[in-house]
Amino acid sequence: MATHLANEPANDITRDPLDGWSLPAWTYRDADFFEAEKERVFRPSWQVVCHESDVPAEGDWHSLDYLGESVIVVRGKDMVLRAFTNVCRHRGSRLVDGSSGCARKLVCPYHAWTYDLDGRLTGVPDSASYPTLDRSKAGLVPVDLEIWRGFAFVRLADDGGPGVAQMMAPYEAMVQPYRFEDLRALGRVTLRPRSINWKNIGDNYSDGLHIPVAHPGLTRLFGKSYGVEAEPFVDRMWGEMVERPSDNWSERLYQNLLPPVPHLPDERQRFWLYFKLWPNVAFDIYPDQVDFMQWLPVSPTESLIREISYVLPDAPDYKWRREMRAARYLNWRINRQVNAEDTVLITRVQEGMQSRTFTMGPLSDKEVCLKHFCKRMRDLIPEARLEQAPAAGWSHLNGN
Repeated sequence: MATHLANEPANDITRDPLDGWSLPAWTYRDADFFEAEKERVFRPSWQVVCHESDVPAEGDWHSLDYLGESVIVVRGKDMVLRAFTNVCRHRGSRLVDGSSGCARKLVCPYHAWTYDLDGRLTGVPDSASYPTLDRSKAGLVPVDLEIWRGFAFVRLADDGGPGVAQMMAPYEAMVQPYRFEDLRALGRVTLRPRSINWKNIGDNYSDGLHIPVAHPGLTRLFGKSYGVEAEPFVDRMWGEMVERPSDNWSERLYQNLLPPVPHLPDERQRFWLYFKLWPNVAFDIYPDQVDFMQWLPVSPTESLIREISYVLPDAPDYKWRREMRAARYLNWRINRQVNAEDTVLITRVQEGMQSRTFTMGPLSDKEVCLKHFCKRMRDLIPEARLEQAPAAGWSHLNGN
């Protein structure tokens, strides 16, 4: 297995003594640590909401609920995408329900306050009875929005960190051939609740050591080609399909039926590529489709996995379309099994971390992504350096 950590110093005498250790187990279940994570990790982080093609027309909107906030991305009359919190400025009611929709205006179902698609407050019944109301200051609260290669990302707070394009800059040339901007949704967003801390899901996603142990299907497909590497804000994983036919029928048919993809270079025709963007958004990039997955924190021991597949419009050739659609179905079957295997693994880890006998675990030099993640978490939340949890309430004392 190939591993690489960008700009990793050799024999650095100033290296942190915790560099070779995981985060302590208490950080995967502690309420105070979770509060610190919400403020220092997630509010300033970029979260994917949808693709531009999901909101093509005036008034189309998609929503994302996390950290107690509901954010909507809406297409304005000027065809510009904007993001706002899904909250009426009168009494705090949610404006829209569900994950997506279309509206000429955003009308509060409580008292009918009305907002234009650009967030301006345009209608208030009996407005003269509100002596303190200043309409120019009562529009919807905007949220930072960035469009990266067609995908809409939002963040709740700006801590001066990089944008999505800056995070992905080391890999722009690698992503470019996949034509992200032209993708269209295949199905709908799937939500999968898990009784697991969000970090365990991300740790597993970027882990390469477990592939030959726990994923026989991926091992049959990739052989020993699976690799991992870490850049400052992005982990990359990859595997190249071997020529040897798999013993599993789904995998063997996928190997046989996956058609040539005209827009991809030869070395990407049978190549699976994965990116994890800090801290919890992933893109699984295949020759036949592109999936995004994010694991949203719900509580110290609960997460919500949100995912959807995107594909390019099919080519006019009938045989190619038939083979590509079959390959996508087989891809789903293969990864359904991988997801089931991963769910068992991370559940075992979450349960094992409840034991008082486990605190920190030593990390292999091959666990470059996990080592990088642990360092960043300790930098953001110094209490993560402690082997045991501080007294309850510490996050509030520290201003979180």
